Amino acid sequence: MEGSWRAAALAAAMMVVWVFSSCVVGFPEEDLVRRLPGQPVVGFRQFSGYVDVDEKAGRSLFYYFTEAQEGAAGKPLTLWLNGGPGCSSVGGGAFTELGPFYPRGDGRGLRLNKKSWNKVSNLLFVESPAGVGWSYSNTSSDYKTGDTRTADDMYRFLLGWYKKFPEYRSRSLFLSGESYAGHYIPQLADVLLTHNEKSKGFKFNIQGVAIGNPLLKLDRDVPATFEYFWSHGMISDEIFLAINKGCDFEDYTFTNPHNESKSCNDAIAEANGIVGNYVNNYDVILDVCYPSIVMQELRLRKYVTKISVGVDVCMTYERFFYFNLPEVQHALHANRTHLPYGWSMCSDVLDYSGKDGNINILPLLQRIVEQKIPVWVFSGDQDSVVPLLGSRTLVRELAHTMGFHVTVPYSTWFHKGQVGGWVTEYGNMLTFATVRGASHMVPFAQPDRSLGLFRSFVLGQRLPNTTHPPID
Repeated sequence: MEGSWRAAALAAAMMVVWVFSSCVVGFPEEDLVRRLPGQPVVGFRQFSGYVDVDEKAGRSLFYYFTEAQEGAAGKPLTLWLNGGPGCSSVGGGAFTELGPFYPRGDGRGLRLNKKSWNKVSNLLFVESPAGVGWSYSNTSSDYKTGDTRTADDMYRFLLGWYKKFPEYRSRSLFLSGESYAGHYIPQLADVLLTHNEKSKGFKFNIQGVAIGNPLLKLDRDVPATFEYFWSHGMISDEIFLAINKGCDFEDYTFTNPHNESKSCNDAIAEANGIVGNYVNNYDVILDVCYPSIVMQELRLRKYVTKISVGVDVCMTYERFFYFNLPEVQHALHANRTHLPYGWSMCSDVLDYSGKDGNINILPLLQRIVEQKIPVWVFSGDQDSVVPLLGSRTLVRELAHTMGFHVTVPYSTWFHKGQVGGWVTEYGNMLTFATVRGASHMVPFAQPDRSLGLFRSFVLGQRLPNTTHPPID
């Protein structure tokens, strides 16, 4: 009798624990990705699907989420956004850069990314705004958009995503991205901080912001491209001097980039002509991939991987082929509205505001830092599109505006006994770092070094300044 009572009590207690655990560690069963076509076997879970951000307009954003490889319950959440504006964070960040898989050379399967950032953090990727990738709206006018709605929709997305994954509401949240995400991420952080100021309940637990090769201030980032061309021997002294003499970049805008003098426009055209189409401006040391040949080989089920400096330069075409396979979209719970166009890395339907590119992002970074949230700006040093020359200057100017002193002098940082890049820090809150040998897409070109940088960022550590790794 006593044994039966104890057994019944134990069963009841276990039921209470099970119910409580189910409530705390719930997840959306319908979004669980069982296995992607051609995917290697892994021990972590993946989810993907949609979060509605405007039910009346029928606007919904597509996401891909991967748990950390080990100890997911004790690791933070990192949101990653690609730029464009209008390019896919799922296709870019998740399946070409820092996610757990790369497309296989035949475009019909996946291979492991051994340097995925999900070694350190749970990772969330969102195709934003609507009109990018598989994100959509039933209201066609929504495809004419800009920075303000993009930030507001991402705010609504996160609130909706936390409803699907309530156990992450209190987790440390890191916001990261690259390129035009130099706008997306600080603007989103600004909206989330406004929410925190007004909310008497739930608050976003933002612990850091890291943006790579980010567009921050157009009148400094644009001339940096031509400085980069010149400093790397890609244009002559004469052309560089002509650009410096003829161009006033303070008046340069995305909406009308040719509002300069004729001498300026002619010099820029000559510079671009000399650099030519046979150099990848996003990574000047990589070879280029010939898409017509690659796509023909993919259709013939051939392996088309072309390696340059250890990087598959045709990965973007292999990814395009893979994501447009019906079985892949089915496994990802994607394209639920059967869009009249195929998946592409950067949107052909989006009409994004050109004038928003002119916004100065530095005041937003200042607000973030003033909230005691660390900001890291990192730059691949082989990128001529948004080069380190501009970003480094802008970070220094921001530090000067905030009255920060140098806390880490500009010096080398190390990864596995080699120089990982160069780094400086201001006021213990603002860091600028380069990643040696990396492109505009830092994790794509230097996966190991970028993982080392990300690990230090998430752990709240400075980048190692000796050849010996720091003790955690």
